[in-house]
Amino acid sequence: MNDRKRIEAALLQNSGASSDFDLNPDVVLPAGRKLRPAGVLVPVIATGGRTDVLLTKRSSRLKHHPGQIAFPGGKQDEGDADVIAAALREAEEEVGLPRETVDVLGTLPSHETVTGFLVTPVIGWIDRAFDIVPEPGEVAEAFRVPLAHVTDSTLFTVQSRRWRGTRRHYYTVPFGPYYIWGATARILRGLAQRMESV
Repeated sequence: MNDRKRIEAALLQNSGASSDFDLNPDVVLPAGRKLRPAGVLVPVIATGGRTDVLLTKRSSRLKHHPGQIAFPGGKQDEGDADVIAAALREAEEEVGLPRETVDVLGTLPSHETVTGFLVTPVIGWIDRAFDIVPEPGEVAEAFRVPLAHVTDSTLFTVQSRRWRGTRRHYYTVPFGPYYIWGATARILRGLAQRMESV
């Protein structure tokens, strides 16, 4: 089964939503909290005889998550039809990915972040070459990671650090000099688990 068919089969599986709190069951979430909808694109690029996932390193000048590894994406704006449209718009703005080159295969369950967003990961298949043009105000670097690396659950580890006075645990899946962790790693681990079971 080729990579595209494996991803399509993986997206047919039912599984619950994930969150930044999966590994931290003692966290008490406030009742009545309002989550803002957002979409991130998981761009799976199948060009040059290889299949990779495109990730970004956020600009160190950003207020939220500076310097972290992330998917292109962001909050749903009024002009976006839905979170899929938001993810495609943001990917075009952040890395120059023309939305018409993206074949949306589906979405993973939404992911709740500690920053109050309900993020929907949108899986996009890209099999045409395009020029990656990072938007300097938001993206310090855009890079490709082999799909096989981020869909091998044995490469994920759980680490922890102190955050807001408590110890917080999170997934990581480092690749070379890139420390992929937090929500990005959690979403990739969800995809890995689904792909390994097809």
